[in-house]
Amino acid sequence: MRTALVLGGGAARGWAHIGVIAALKEANIAIHQVVGTSIGALVGAIYAAGSIEDLRSRALEMDWKQVIAYLDIVFPRSGLIDGSKINGFVRQMLNNRDRIEDLPLPFTAVATDLSSGGEVILDSGDILQAVRASIAIPGMFTPVPYNESYLVDGGLVNPVPVSAARLAGADYVIAVDLHQDITSRTVKPPSDPQKEHLLAASTSRLVEALNRRLAMLGLNHSLQISGNHNQKKTLPSIYEVLVASINIVEKHITEARLVVDPPNLLIQPRLGHIRLLDFDRAEEAITVGFETTMKALKGLDPKDYPVTTENS
Repeated sequence: MRTALVLGGGAARGWAHIGVIAALKEANIAIHQVVGTSIGALVGAIYAAGSIEDLRSRALEMDWKQVIAYLDIVFPRSGLIDGSKINGFVRQMLNNRDRIEDLPLPFTAVATDLSSGGEVILDSGDILQAVRASIAIPGMFTPVPYNESYLVDGGLVNPVPVSAARLAGADYVIAVDLHQDITSRTVKPPSDPQKEHLLAASTSRLVEALNRRLAMLGLNHSLQISGNHNQKKTLPSIYEVLVASINIVEKHITEARLVVDPPNLLIQPRLGHIRLLDFDRAEEAITVGFETTMKALKGLDPKDYPVTTENS
């Protein structure tokens, strides 16, 4: 029996995938292929490269200052972040592998064709390009050139890509949906003063870049953008607004897709308490992912899921 692990999108909640993988390993469930969308593609590629423990260590060490550092703001026409620093992060854990075909575990990333709106299956070629395309949240990350078009976040069409796993030949699909319990709590401003300060500083960099661009274009000074953040009520950052808006849409798409393409086992960690950019809360996300998976497995008869004596 060929078992696929499908890892859905969800920004910082994606660290829960690390806990899911740990639980499956503890339960002696072998994974023969991995399919991912967005953060699920990032974690999935590193898992397929055999470096999930390295990712776990890096995630647990990550603080808020490092999170902001990965948001390498640029001022292109099509996105706020070019993703080069994230590419570097992933590259460090691929064990010198450049192509998907060279990974020990078959891997597929899902992206969206910006021109046609169609789903694009990336199961061969450059690993970094596939991951970078899959995580390219529109408006936040610059899109990735592909053939005669551009690719963006796969979550726009298939947030939990069970169908892609079936297409790749999976007999049994374990899927992880990170969109549970998120709608009402994903854009609350940070309560940590340091986080608030760093977000404000990052946003100020963006404002300065925008104003420089306007000046270069010779536009009137009245069009210059204000960087005043002294509002009585702290508003969500531009990153939070963009990602939260996409995730609300993806939540509804996920619900519809899972009815049409149900997995054999669906794992839905409740992670509404983790904000979209809380990548420094890896320990909580990993723990919730692990515990939710173990609970889901306990509710099944061992005959209903693929157990092996070999860990993958």
